[in-house]
Amino acid sequence: MTETISARAVLLDMDGTLVDSTAVVERLWLEWAAPHGIDPATVLHVVHGRQGHQSMAIMLPERDHEINIRENAVMLANESKDVDGVIAIEGADVLLEALRPYPHAIVTSADVTLMNARMGQAGLRVPSLTVTAESVSASKPDPEGFLLGAKLLGIDPADCVVFEDSGAGIQAAHAAGMRVIGVGSHATSHQPTFHVDDLTQVAVVPTADGFELTVR
Repeated sequence: MTETISARAVLLDMDGTLVDSTAVVERLWLEWAAPHGIDPATVLHVVHGRQGHQSMAIMLPERDHEINIRENAVMLANESKDVDGVIAIEGADVLLEALRPYPHAIVTSADVTLMNARMGQAGLRVPSLTVTAESVSASKPDPEGFLLGAKLLGIDPADCVVFEDSGAGIQAAHAAGMRVIGVGSHATSHQPTFHVDDLTQVAVVPTADGFELTVR
């Protein structure tokens, strides 16, 4: 069954949505967590979709947040240097190219350096507009990033469609009043508006006044 989604802009998460960086993310976070004695299952449940300092605050709630900020900077630097194995989600290159004429942006919890490193490793085009960790004061699941993306594009949030894979990201998009296409098997449990296994199931269809998305 094919569904047609009206939209005026698209906002795209990066990790897990455009690029598969799961292996390196989980390896570096498990290395960070081991000296703290944090259960690996807890780590893997918490870290996806959030900025690192927020993940640290959730896992070590009594710790001084300034330590989290410093350690997050180290984590981001390590992640930016370690991109071996980062690959594009299937269909990401075609989707980004099809969106080129239309309003779209990346909204990611990564910083600019990490975003460019992972997108470059995956061979994907970085849109001209991006909302990164430096752009916001609150991480997903706060809707700030998505609302900022809509504002910068000049599009009402209700007319934006978000591509996301994580629970935190899907929650943020819903809180922003946006429809969400969940990408990948983990997205299904977080109530996205629509769901695809990968981005080959999405097409951008030109219309008289813009475009539509079709999901199959």
